[in-house]
Amino acid sequence: MIKLGEMMMILDLHRQGLSISAIARQTGTDRKTVRKYIERGLEAPAYGPRKPRQAVIDPFTAYLRERVAAYPGLTGRRLFREIKAIGYTGGYTAVTDFLRDVRPTPERGFEVRFETPPGEQAQVDFAQFHVILTDEPTTPRIVWLFSVVLGYSRLIWARFVVHQDLPTVLRCHTAAFEALGGAHREVLYDRMKTAVIGEAETGGIVYNQALVDLARHYGFHPKTCRPYRAKTKGKVERPFRYIREDFFLARSFRNLDDLNEQLCHWLETVANPRVHATTRRVVNEAFAEERAHLRPLPLAPFRSVLKLERRISREGMVSVGGNFYSVPDATRRRTVEIHTLADEVRIFEDGTLIAAHPAFERRHQRRVEPGHRRPQSRPRRQGPSDSIVIHGAGDTVAQRPLAFYKAVGRAIAEVRS
Repeated sequence: MIKLGEMMMILDLHRQGLSISAIARQTGTDRKTVRKYIERGLEAPAYGPRKPRQAVIDPFTAYLRERVAAYPGLTGRRLFREIKAIGYTGGYTAVTDFLRDVRPTPERGFEVRFETPPGEQAQVDFAQFHVILTDEPTTPRIVWLFSVVLGYSRLIWARFVVHQDLPTVLRCHTAAFEALGGAHREVLYDRMKTAVIGEAETGGIVYNQALVDLARHYGFHPKTCRPYRAKTKGKVERPFRYIREDFFLARSFRNLDDLNEQLCHWLETVANPRVHATTRRVVNEAFAEERAHLRPLPLAPFRSVLKLERRISREGMVSVGGNFYSVPDATRRRTVEIHTLADEVRIFEDGTLIAAHPAFERRHQRRVEPGHRRPQSRPRRQGPSDSIVIHGAGDTVAQRPLAFYKAVGRAIAEVRS
C-alpha cells in the first residue's frame, strides 16, 4: 500500500511520458503496483481494516457475560466492584457501556418526582425473598425484608425477619427509630394487614390499635398509600430491587443472623455511603443534615401489649408465634394469659406474672427457664461398701450354734432307725 503523495508522483511521471519500468526505478515501486495505479487514475487508495486495539475491559467481558447470564439482575456497580477486585483498572462507564449492549434497558415513560423536606416522611414496607441457608441446605426458606427508607436523604435501614406478624413489625419499628436517633413526622405504609385493618364507613383508614399506640409513642402520623398506586411509595420500592440485585444475588448465608450481619455491612459500606442516582448527593451526608429534623426519641421505651390466651402443653410449654416458652412446674391452671410485647413474652396466671421470656425472632425455637423445672430426685447408686438390709415379715428366729443343729440331726436319725 503506497501513500497518496507517491501515487500522485507516479501519475505525474506517467503524464511526462516515462515508461512503467522507468517510473518503477525512479520511485522504488514494483512495476505491477505502478501499472495498477496508472490504470486506476486518481481514485483514492482503499485501506484495509485497522487491527482493533484491545480495550482495558476486554479481559473481563467473559466474566461479565457469565455473571449477567446467571444473575440478570446484578447492578453495574456490583459488577464493577467485582471485576476491580480481580484486576480491572478501567472506569465504570466502560462497564455500563458493555452491559448496555448485553442487556438493553427497556424504555419507560416519564414520571413526576415527589420530594419531601428533611424529617418529613419515611416509607416502610416488606419484600419477600427466597433463600437457601447453608446451615440447612436441603430446606428452602422464605424470609421477609423489613425496610425503612428516609424520604429526604434516601438512607436505608433494613432487617430480614421470618414472619410479618404484629410483634415483628413493632420490634422492627423500634429498632429502626433507635438506630436513626428519632422518628419522622409521617410514616407511609402499603396496605399490609399488620398496619391497616380496613376502611371506616366515612371513608377513612382504620389502623391496628397497636400501630396507633406506637405512632403516638414516637410522635409520628401513619399514612397509607392509595390502592393500586405502588409508585406512591417508590422510594422504598426501588431500594428493594437495589438490595436484591446489588446485595442479595450470588451470595451465600449460613443462617438468619449471618444474613443480617452481611446486610448491615453492605448498608454501611456500599448503600448508604453511595452517591444517590436521583438526588446526586452522598446518602450519609444528606442524612447528617436530615437527622436534626427528626422527632427526638421518647424517654421511656415502647411497651404496647398484645393479649391472648394459650393452653399449656404436657411438657409445660405455651406456643406463641410459632415458638415455645416454658411455665413453672407449680402452675395450676391449664390455660394462661399471654402478653406479647415488642421484645418480650409475659405469661400470667389469674392476673399474676409467672414467667417472662425474651421474644424470639425466628420460628420453631424453645426456651425453658431453668427455675421452672423442679430437680427430680434420683436413687443413689450402691457402692461396694454399702450394706443391704432385708427385713423379713413374721416371727423372729433365734440364732443357735451349728453344734446344736448337728445334735438335732443325729436325734432325728436315731428315731427313724
